[in-house]
Amino acid sequence: MTKTLPFDGAISEFHRTAAPENIRKAIASAGKGDMLSADYPYKREMDTKAYEKEMETLQLELVKMQADVKNTGKRLVIVFEGRDAAGKGGTIKRFRENLNPRVARVVALAKPSDREAHQWCFQRYAARLPTAGEIVMFDRSWYNRAVVEHVFGFCTEEERRHFFDHVPGFERMLVEEGLFLHKIWLNVGRAEQLRRFLKRESDPLKQWKLSRIDVEGLSRWDDYTAAIAETLKKTHSAKAPWTVIRSDDKKRARLAAIRSVLKPLKYEGKGKVSAPDPDICGGPGMWHA
Repeated sequence: MTKTLPFDGAISEFHRTAAPENIRKAIASAGKGDMLSADYPYKREMDTKAYEKEMETLQLELVKMQADVKNTGKRLVIVFEGRDAAGKGGTIKRFRENLNPRVARVVALAKPSDREAHQWCFQRYAARLPTAGEIVMFDRSWYNRAVVEHVFGFCTEEERRHFFDHVPGFERMLVEEGLFLHKIWLNVGRAEQLRRFLKRESDPLKQWKLSRIDVEGLSRWDDYTAAIAETLKKTHSAKAPWTVIRSDDKKRARLAAIRSVLKPLKYEGKGKVSAPDPDICGGPGMWHA
């Protein structure tokens, strides 16, 4: 029986015929657990036992943080952005897998309806912000306007300029209203992104993660690169800074993301939380093309 691949095997076809030669060579020569980006600071993915030990400790801290949020009425907003297959979903899963869904919820909005498409671009996200004692994690956010919508021509240049003019004030307002706003940008190298897409394409349990946007985006790497660079430059501020994490190694990225949220927070019973790995986590200067 012929194996049916999503989008008629478009990802495999891109790999065979359109991917840059150095990307194909990196994927072909790598063993299991090898990092593909030559400038990634680690050659191999993190040891599983060490990762699980650190993750257990951090998830205990997340549970304590959640209890404090509920008891004190704090409001937390965590924005997860990044290239396709950068690990947003897996990172969010590790944040919330031991948390109460009534306290910590994920917002992952679909394509806007016709009505929503003509609203203020922040409106449908603002409606889902947390009330007292809640944590909201946005799996993609209002930053769709700055990157994906721009790359695919779903918004005009004027609409995008309008977004950049207003996002600093919108985020400053959230912070001044007492919300803790933490913005995470997960960035994955081009070879690692394609390797992850190929795995999704061949795995029936993960094929649902693929979309037409993913497929078409493979050939728009440089467009994404330019849009991301401009977005980080224009929307990084003292009130709402970006935390940029190199996510070629999912394990290290997940740990860094959780540490980046917990480190600046004060909560009852807080244990020792070390800073995120500075070799893969920092401000916009950490982002690389």
